[in-house]
Amino acid sequence: MKEYSKSKLNRVKRGQIRATYDVEKINTILDAGFIGYVSYVYQGGAITLPMAYGRKDNKVYLHGSQANRMLLALLEAKQMSMTVMHLDALVLARSGLHHSVNYRSATVFGTVKKIVNPKEKEAALFCFMEHMMKGRWDGIRPMHPEEIDRTLVVEMTIETASAKIRDVGVGDEPEDYELEVWAGLVPIKQVAEYPISDKGIPQQLEIPKHVLDYYEQIKA
Repeated sequence: MKEYSKSKLNRVKRGQIRATYDVEKINTILDAGFIGYVSYVYQGGAITLPMAYGRKDNKVYLHGSQANRMLLALLEAKQMSMTVMHLDALVLARSGLHHSVNYRSATVFGTVKKIVNPKEKEAALFCFMEHMMKGRWDGIRPMHPEEIDRTLVVEMTIETASAKIRDVGVGDEPEDYELEVWAGLVPIKQVAEYPISDKGIPQQLEIPKHVLDYYEQIKA
């Protein structure tokens, strides 16, 4: 089992019993999501934005326009962090104090660089697209060179990370278990509804297999 080393940067202080530094578990949390929360500093103020991402090995890829304020700020800082969180259940206890949620959360830290080489940029965008939906890249038209030129691609190398996971039931006070108060879990998950074809020619085409496969994996 490979783990990230612990430091002041990534060590979990509160709820240490729920912490993990296991590389495989953290990658699993990253791969189960597509949106990460990225923080940066702009004109002395902190801003956090949700960003779609792709992951391959210890690399995370973000992209936007060449004038993207957040990506430019990250490149100037030469480092970044990103958090991905999945809400799995509401934990409804017998008292307000013990209400909680079940979740999987990972925060990664690392250095960033701008990808300039067109082939490397295309490979990063392929990773991004495949992270969104496996098989999608081969189902769309090739990118035009000018589209790649207009796109700013940032590569983050994960240097350290940590995760917190809560996957247990209610934790009430011993004496409260005799109360006539309902308690339990309300499971929550993200689901896909049946694909809706765009207007025009797509309405006359069969829905691609990779799209239906994605739907079948996470439908209600």
